[in-house]
Amino acid sequence: MKKLLLLILFFGIQFSYISCSKDNDNNEEQSLQAETFLNVSYGSHAQEKYDLYLPANRSTEKTKVIVLVHGGGWIEGDKADMDFLIPYIKLRHPNHAIVNINYVLANANTPAFPNQFLDLDAVINKLTDEKDELHILPQFGLIGASAGAHISLMYDYAYDPDDQVKIVGDIVGPTDFTDPFFSENPNFPAYLSALVDENAYPIGADYAAILSPALQVSNASSPTLLFYGNTDPLVPLSNATTLNSALNIAQIDHTLNVYEGGHGDWSNADIENMKAQISMYIDTYLKVTE
Repeated sequence: MKKLLLLILFFGIQFSYISCSKDNDNNEEQSLQAETFLNVSYGSHAQEKYDLYLPANRSTEKTKVIVLVHGGGWIEGDKADMDFLIPYIKLRHPNHAIVNINYVLANANTPAFPNQFLDLDAVINKLTDEKDELHILPQFGLIGASAGAHISLMYDYAYDPDDQVKIVGDIVGPTDFTDPFFSENPNFPAYLSALVDENAYPIGADYAAILSPALQVSNASSPTLLFYGNTDPLVPLSNATTLNSALNIAQIDHTLNVYEGGHGDWSNADIENMKAQISMYIDTYLKVTE
């Protein structure tokens, strides 16, 4: 009888400790205030920085992360170019964390590929490693514009073995460098080669094919939102339809939107429609559970 009483007492103490620990964890998370951290370093290069927006009452069980990736032809641009989306995301998705990233821009001495994919990987790895400290759940949505969309698509389709990315928003991203629009441009093959670190790819590799997200689609690819202009002088509409077809074949959930205009210079109504569709995909595929 004495042994039974001791067991009851022991397990009662253990249960009480566990319950109190969980209550303390929940109380700590509920008391967390929203925080913003600007220009957080994720590597040794001066351009390897991101801005981090953490919501109030976040937790490792529910607070998923939206990553913004700017454009600029892989050689220019800045995370500030994506700032226009931040107030909207905060308003519509107040329980998500937001990360707005810079990556190392290509120049004569620094190739873009695969370095810019690896920069995005470094951001995701850092946030994953710090999930307990930041109180976030390391599941990600990527929203990229132009070159940033290309980087986001390539990362999800070819560099995400743990399936941490759940959605990709592709705003006028190049998807197929084998398209005649690029391949028949006498200047483009040399431009593409200049962006590539030859030591990172097999000898004789077809860079145009390897670096085309539409040619990397598989049944492991994430749901993808596509936004393109019907008179885009930089990325042909055929790139949109090629990716759309590849996603159809792989049976990946996706939506193709074609707006009147060029490389993102669309009407305010179309921009608002784009934001609303991104929001719908976040609600569907990156929903924060209460």
